[in-house]
Amino acid sequence: MKATFGAGCFWGVEAAFRGLKGVVSTTVGYMGGHFENPCYLDVVSRITGHAEVTQIEYDPGIISYEELLEVFWKIHDPTSLNRQGPDRGEQYRSVIFFHNSEQEVIARNSKQQLQESGKYQKDIVTEIQQSQAYWLAFQEHQQYFEKKNREEMLRVRS
Repeated sequence: MKATFGAGCFWGVEAAFRGLKGVVSTTVGYMGGHFENPCYLDVVSRITGHAEVTQIEYDPGIISYEELLEVFWKIHDPTSLNRQGPDRGEQYRSVIFFHNSEQEVIARNSKQQLQESGKYQKDIVTEIQQSQAYWLAFQEHQQYFEKKNREEMLRVRS
């Protein structure tokens, strides 16, 4: 099964999901815009309308969509419109792209429950949309934190 989330810079989002038991693979890319085959520079220039997203392949027999949503809500501020920390722009928006009607219902219920929980003083601005064309980011953006940690370890050892 697939799940696709935008919660700020895709590097951190991907890292949060990669190590979870039941997550088969993760990739980072772009979804939700109006421009075919965008690259990183297109997206950060804010001309495409895309969000930076992480697409997750997961085994629902090991980890549920609800459990993935729990992680999604915890790793970012869903009340911050088009911004996460110092990152600003529509590409950093909080968004859930559902892949089927079951995911849509679960995502909407999850958002409503979180809003009603009183955890946040402000309204949750997370968008919930039908998945669209997914454009894979450049290879150097895939598993970015893992690559940087490896490079740092090699640099320290030499």
